[in-house]
Amino acid sequence: MDKRSGVSGTVPFSVCFSVGAVLFSSHAGGGFASGNQAFQNFVTSGWLGPFSAVFCMLIFTLTIKEAMFMYNSRRLTSYKQLFETLYHPFGRIEIFFEVFFYIMVLMAVGAAVATAAATLNAYFPFGGASYYWYVVAVGTAVMFCTIFGAGLVRKASTIMGLGILISAVAIFVAGIFKAPHLAREFAVSYASDGFSKLPRAVWIAFNYAGFQCVVIPTMIVCGTPLTSRRACARSMRISFALNAVALALSVIMLTGWAPVFTALPKGATIPTLSSCRAMDIPWLSGTYTVCLLLCLISTGVTTVFGFTARFEKMKIFSGIESAPVRCAFVSGAIIAAAMTVSMAGLTNIIKYGYGYCGYLAIAIVVVPFLTVGAYKNRRFVREHPEYDGREGSSVETAVTAAAGD
Repeated sequence: MDKRSGVSGTVPFSVCFSVGAVLFSSHAGGGFASGNQAFQNFVTSGWLGPFSAVFCMLIFTLTIKEAMFMYNSRRLTSYKQLFETLYHPFGRIEIFFEVFFYIMVLMAVGAAVATAAATLNAYFPFGGASYYWYVVAVGTAVMFCTIFGAGLVRKASTIMGLGILISAVAIFVAGIFKAPHLAREFAVSYASDGFSKLPRAVWIAFNYAGFQCVVIPTMIVCGTPLTSRRACARSMRISFALNAVALALSVIMLTGWAPVFTALPKGATIPTLSSCRAMDIPWLSGTYTVCLLLCLISTGVTTVFGFTARFEKMKIFSGIESAPVRCAFVSGAIIAAAMTVSMAGLTNIIKYGYGYCGYLAIAIVVVPFLTVGAYKNRRFVREHPEYDGREGSSVETAVTAAAGD
């Protein structure tokens, strides 16, 4: 039964797990799957990298937990209302999230195009084709699918995402056991750095969690079955375990192989693939490459399709009667912008684009939700204890009471 009409306070484990898995899949985008995010943010922190990665996922899941509960308990209908509730009584601040969201979507699509182009350039250097020609080819393919085949690609994206996660974790585990420099890298880092990089490791954790908060609009919609505070917390504990284990394994594996892939030309652009190829396990690297490309293209298509669906009905396009033509104009503009971003290269997108957006998100998303948002949610539960999620409680009474406030 829908939560808005009253449901039991006890949410099944399967529902909590499915919502947690959505956050896991959302995190496993181009930056994570390529290993570039882990390398740029955590491997460079030395022996503190894996701990920073786990701390980052704790911050991230706690932020999403507060956002989902605030959205569900107040019966909100959009992420604009969510941020209005968070910032109340101060108005108009929510526009900063809009700016962050649009920039990050362009960065995400740009990163997907850049990763796919870099992978194709590494594996299929036909006729000496440059990276930039592959950017154009991938961007064109994404736009074509957006206009004519987005539905089919969207349906396949879940399978592709699962494939990339399974193959990536397999690479992480195999890479840890086969890493030639793992123990030495951690020992040298600990001996030379000690705790001098601790402030940086903490800051990186907040920054990484910040730019990942671009998934909030998706998560509050997927998380509507989580009608109580405890259900939101349970789901995010599951997601924390999935994300923390995967990211920490990635950081540990890449730390061990860093001397190998950083010595290769452009080996640090897609370090997971470079490490996999260095392991000399052809079937694993081949499977990973196929899943990576399909996942990246489907991510680009679904993201651009969402933008197209929102903006194609603007007045500026009202004179165009054909829906495919309207979609072509909108998606073409978005793809052009994303392709321009992708020209900067995956490493620069993640280092600078994601980095600066992360700084903004710390101020407007992470810190507000973990402080003001957590306080408002706790106060709401004290006033409406049915939303706490204890066994046998009912949310229906709380929904009625909230509607009368």
